Amino acid sequence: MSEEELKSASGNYSAQNIQVLEGLEAVRKRPAMYIGDVSEKGLHHLVYEVVDNSIDEALAGYCTEINVIINEDNSISVKDNGRGIPVDYHEKEKKSALEVVLTVLHAGGKFDKGSYKVSGGLHGVGVSCVNALSIYLKAEVYKNGKIYTQEYSQGKPYSDVQITGETKETGTVITFKPDDTIFTVMEYRYDTLATRLRELAFLNAGLTLTLTDKRHPREDGSFKTERFYSETGLEEFVLYIDKNKDSLIQEPIHIITEKNGVPIEIALTYNDTYNENIFSYVNNINTIEGGTHLTGFRRGLSRTLKKYAEDS
Repeated sequence: MSEEELKSASGNYSAQNIQVLEGLEAVRKRPAMYIGDVSEKGLHHLVYEVVDNSIDEALAGYCTEINVIINEDNSISVKDNGRGIPVDYHEKEKKSALEVVLTVLHAGGKFDKGSYKVSGGLHGVGVSCVNALSIYLKAEVYKNGKIYTQEYSQGKPYSDVQITGETKETGTVITFKPDDTIFTVMEYRYDTLATRLRELAFLNAGLTLTLTDKRHPREDGSFKTERFYSETGLEEFVLYIDKNKDSLIQEPIHIITEKNGVPIEIALTYNDTYNENIFSYVNNINTIEGGTHLTGFRRGLSRTLKKYAEDS
């Protein structure tokens, strides 16, 4: 250390030493706190956060289709046919509700019990975090017969929300390009995104998710596209996981019920292998380390099988 640095380190500690990170600066300063890491996992997590917003619309009964597009420049577009993010004036924040959602951490309808009964998202920081970590983000909202648009760079708006057209559709389109000064990896993996979207389709029966890769056009000008849809949800999920094994029962046991206001869905089957393969989720989040929901299921299943054996 230099003499000046030593003096500074051992000097007075006053209010001048306290830094306040305004707005989304904290996210850019310590991104790993908000998305896990800044490598491949964190890069893909940005997509999941935006998709989770659309999934929440589906869970509330207002969205049936979500389209994810990997654009030619490796940016991402996520489009849904939900109600569209609110664009009216937010009295407390003194700006458009769209700008509030895009610039304020923990802002959104998830905290209002009247807006969403169930919501997902691993870290819960939403699209504002994506905005902070993107060199460019464009939000388009189809609502009230109009198209509302706002563009950002590194979490800062270029201008206020603009009306850029008219439409008969409803929904939201978020297009973003991650900041290469933040992330160590910038290339999106098609298979990684496809795996997550397929999983979400199984977890949300009746919802259509589409993935399109525009980076490598085919000879006829078309693009690689996959559509993910499940009619029966977890039942089909179990069959998909078990497709290369010999099942010991004709079809999966599938239970959909509710207890104390909490919806519960279970699907299971048995095969001729000796390995246990359990996937547990809460609000679309894979609880890899289990939890009370999984512990309760195991106990209930064990008690039922024990009672059946004793009564037979």
